[in-house]
Amino acid sequence: MTWVETLGYIAAACTLATYSMKTMIPLRISGIAANCFFIAFGFFGAIYPTLILHVVLLPLNAVRLYQMLQLIRRVREASEGNLSMDWLKPFMSRRRCQKGDILFRKGDVADRLFYTVSGHFQLNEIDLDIGHGQVIGELGLLAPGNRRTQTCECVEEGEALVISYDSVRQLFFQNPKFGFYFMRLATQRLFSDVRRLEQTLEQKAAGVRSSEFKPAK
Repeated sequence: MTWVETLGYIAAACTLATYSMKTMIPLRISGIAANCFFIAFGFFGAIYPTLILHVVLLPLNAVRLYQMLQLIRRVREASEGNLSMDWLKPFMSRRRCQKGDILFRKGDVADRLFYTVSGHFQLNEIDLDIGHGQVIGELGLLAPGNRRTQTCECVEEGEALVISYDSVRQLFFQNPKFGFYFMRLATQRLFSDVRRLEQTLEQKAAGVRSSEFKPAK
C-alpha cells in the first residue's frame, strides 16, 4: 500500500467518524479532517473530482463550525447576565410589520419567537410597550401546551426578525451546550418578568397605603 493510498484510507476513516457523531461541533471537526485528507489524496493521486469536491466542502465546514462556536460563546455570555438574544439573528428571517398587525393572539398555539428591530409593539393584556431590541414569545417554547398568554400588536410600523421553534429545537439538539445555555437564558428572562411584576405590585400597594393615610381636608 502506497502512502497516497494511506491518505485515502485515513480520509475514509474520518468520514466514517463524521457519520457516527451525535452532536454538531465534533461532526464538523471530523468533517474538516476528512476534507483535508481527501484533498491531499486527490492532489497526490491525481483524482481531481475528489479534490474539487473537498476543496469546496472544506470552507463550508469551516464556516459552519465557526458559526456554531460563535453561537455557543454568545449564548454563554447571555446566560451569564446579558439578556440580549443578538446571537440568534443569523438564524432568523425578516418580517415587515405595519401598524395594527397582530404578531400573535392570546390562546394561539405558539410556534415561533420574534426579535424587534425597529418600531414599537404592545402586549395588549398587560399594556406593556415593547421597543426595539427585545425578544417576544420565547417562553412559549417551554410553556405547557405551547399556548400564547398575551396578544402582541404592532403599534408603530417597524421590522422584526422571526425564527420558528422547529429551528430553535434543531439548534438545541445539535449541540447540548446551546440547549443548556438557552434554558438558563429563558429562565433568567422569566425571573426578570417575575421581578418586574413584583415591583409593580409593590408600587400599587404603596400607593394604596399612602391614600389610606392621607389626611382628609
